[in-house]
Amino acid sequence: MAEQGNVNAQVAIGGQYLIGNGVPQDYTRAHMWLNFAAANGYKLGQESRDKVAKRMTSDQIAEAQRMAREMVEANPKVMGE
Repeated sequence: MAEQGNVNAQVAIGGQYLIGNGVPQDYTRAHMWLNFAAANGYKLGQESRDKVAKRMTSDQIAEAQRMAREMVEANPKVMGE
């Protein structure tokens, strides 16, 4: 669902990566998913993305942005309908 642009699913996946629940903790992937939710207009996604960004290096943020661009190129639906 997250890959289909569902913001609730995007925030949920971002949160799982943020805390490492069921997946390895990964701030870069958390930022990427929360950024999709933010870009799709979900305020909680924006707030959560900004919080995780404070824990990241500039290189990690750049990597999250690169990963997001690649995902959008491969699957534009991630940006919602």
